[in-house]
Amino acid sequence: MSVTLRDKFYGCIAGCHIGSAMGAAVEGMTYPEIESRYGLVEDFLPYEHYNNGWLREPGTTEDGVERQKLMITAIMEKGGRVNAEDVRAAWLKHMNPQAGGLVSEPFESVLYQMALSGIPARDLGKYCDYAGLNSFSRACHAIGLINAGNVRSAIEDILEVGQLYQTSNSRGLKWACVTGVAIAAATKPGATVDSVIGAILDNCDRDMVSRELETQLNKTRGIGDIRDLRRYFDDVYNGIGMPYAFSFANEVVTKGVVILRMVGGNTRDAVIAGVNMGRDTDCVAAVAAGIAGALDGSASLPEKWITQLEYATTLNPHTNSKRTMKGNADGVYDAFKNRLANEAAYAREMDIE
Repeated sequence: MSVTLRDKFYGCIAGCHIGSAMGAAVEGMTYPEIESRYGLVEDFLPYEHYNNGWLREPGTTEDGVERQKLMITAIMEKGGRVNAEDVRAAWLKHMNPQAGGLVSEPFESVLYQMALSGIPARDLGKYCDYAGLNSFSRACHAIGLINAGNVRSAIEDILEVGQLYQTSNSRGLKWACVTGVAIAAATKPGATVDSVIGAILDNCDRDMVSRELETQLNKTRGIGDIRDLRRYFDDVYNGIGMPYAFSFANEVVTKGVVILRMVGGNTRDAVIAGVNMGRDTDCVAAVAAGIAGALDGSASLPEKWITQLEYATTLNPHTNSKRTMKGNADGVYDAFKNRLANEAAYAREMDIE
């Protein structure tokens, strides 16, 4: 049965949020630690971040989803594509300024304070120390969705909005283009795992992105189990001893795309694989399951996951939005329909045959 475009939007958002919440409980753990403590993680667990004493309800999402919620809000309020100033406006209107170190990364409080100063939104990322991280690549799903089917405009918007977090030519934004392109390509009618990967390799930066991704896709061809895949990747990506050592965008996004291929685009299986990868589990699961959801939709996601995550959101005192996953997805979908209607009206006005 074919997946509707609306359900692709929902599958993308739900896959990302569920993967983030489930992976957050084991974030930073090595895969042997996960295996020893839990075996294979297949459901939500309570967890604490930032050593702040807040034990979160199982299913509580984390900083990357908070980042994404603000992009979704900006898209909903504008009713179409957004730029950096649009998202900055959403920050100032909707961001919880006390969330840094609670549900958002501490550096986001610094960016928020600079956003209040009135400096150009595109300059904010120049003052973030973490230009190579996955801050944007693991959260930019909504930017891909508002550009559904159009990989070129997805890249334009990723490089534009991403300047809130990172410099314009940074590796972090180049790798964020992979997430945006993958989601835009996955939403096309008749899209497949191969067509999504082909769109990434054809459109993303060859020297900084595609060469590394293609190498790892070739070397992992034939690996069909997460235990074998994480063992392989542990010899490739194993940085330690610096801030966010396991959260560089090239590592997280590469793992996400390889998982997408390994699970054949199945959203549920992408969640489980990402969560059990080790290292930056929430971000890998967010990338893998978000892209898979844009291709496969939401049908494979267990209802108990959806119900528990929505419940946990109602309890979250620090979130930027308590909209449901369906509410977030439908808001972006409606903005996408509005974008197409405006473009069609413009074409009629200009008498384009």
